[in-house]
Amino acid sequence: MSSAPVITPYGRSLAHPDSPEPPVPESVRDTGLTEEFLIDLLLKTLYVQGVRTGRQLTAAVRLPFTFVDDRLLSLQQRRLVEVLGTSGPNRGSYLFDLTGAGRDRAREALAASQYVGPAPVPLVQYRTWVDKQTIRNVHVTRDVVREGFQNMVLSDAVHDVLGPSINSAKSLFLYGAPGNGKTMIAETISRLLGGDIFIPFAVEVEGQMLLLYDPVYHHAESGLNPMEEEGEADEGWLKSPPSWDQRYVKVRRPVVLTGGELTLDQLDLQYDTYTKMYQAPFQLKANGGVLILDDFGRQRVPPKDLLNRWIVPLEKRIDFLTLHTGGKFPVPFDCLLIISTNLEPSHLVEEAFMRRIHYKIQIEGPNSEQYAEIFDRCCAERGIEFDQAAVDHIYRKWYGQRGIHPRACHPRDILDHLVDIARFYEGRPELNFDMVDRACRSYFLDDSRKE
Repeated sequence: MSSAPVITPYGRSLAHPDSPEPPVPESVRDTGLTEEFLIDLLLKTLYVQGVRTGRQLTAAVRLPFTFVDDRLLSLQQRRLVEVLGTSGPNRGSYLFDLTGAGRDRAREALAASQYVGPAPVPLVQYRTWVDKQTIRNVHVTRDVVREGFQNMVLSDAVHDVLGPSINSAKSLFLYGAPGNGKTMIAETISRLLGGDIFIPFAVEVEGQMLLLYDPVYHHAESGLNPMEEEGEADEGWLKSPPSWDQRYVKVRRPVVLTGGELTLDQLDLQYDTYTKMYQAPFQLKANGGVLILDDFGRQRVPPKDLLNRWIVPLEKRIDFLTLHTGGKFPVPFDCLLIISTNLEPSHLVEEAFMRRIHYKIQIEGPNSEQYAEIFDRCCAERGIEFDQAAVDHIYRKWYGQRGIHPRACHPRDILDHLVDIARFYEGRPELNFDMVDRACRSYFLDDSRKE
């Protein structure tokens, strides 16, 4: 498969296969849906949204205009839809509304499912497109990794493990003391992957509706809400047909971050008894991208139970979800899982679980040279003149005498305190020993007891 360069936020290009475009459906069979399902969707749209033009209905269900118009002609012949008038010269401008019989049929359809929106994609088609744009095809080089992490001060040893772990697209375990940049590393990895993928708005599973698109995690190329964007540009659908199946939206590679609030039930389908629809779990929304589990071990469920849930997905790259009817079905688990913790790994999981997490990287605190470099960078960001003597003073008085371990986050936080103090006294932030001591005294918890 050919490769194309993709520019990352850091100015380097990542080579990965061109994202294939889902072809525009030309028949009912191409959609993978039944004729009656599509008709019910059009009727529900008219019932909920009221009188619509042909173009507006096309934008709502995201199917080609000719395709939608054929269904509308059928509905007119069945006396379920009528034309109230026109706002232009063609059927795209006709004003469509429901007849009495059409309203009855729409109410019956809404009783089965409240879903109104883009036509869904059948599960089998969704699995096909996840596989075609799998994250396993993403490739990063040593130079790309080094430039991607240029905003962080990391050792060569960490760089040399991060690259292969990203290319594996399997799983990564970051551990070490708090404040040394584990979460920032995870988020930087997600940005390094770059590229765009296609995801459907909704997936149809055994007649049930599964909502997949989530604007919190899925960001369209334009930065606009795709639902609103197409509604505003519906005339373009007639003049210039789209190049791909508009039931899919092209988004930046997703990054899903969850932490201590995660519970086991959030990894399964969430069923709404009123709307008769399902919300996709985190791992499904992360397909094609990165799933970050931060603060591992601080969830309300035991770590063993959480990893038990992911044993099969981690090994087989397939997850199993359960409908409220009891039916189970497989879905792709195609994401780079990054687990981050500041707890001792041996206290959290057994060897059998750690074996399934392919890469383990300990993120240690900075040495004195790395600390000074971080401090210098943080000073530059705040317009403060760097002074090595101030760093030596912190090491001598606050780390050496009090037994505090240096963390990568300390320079940033100490300088923020210093800036706050200078602003309060209406002075300039400077690295004199008095200002530094004031900042450290308000930052380090045990200072008042040890001074």
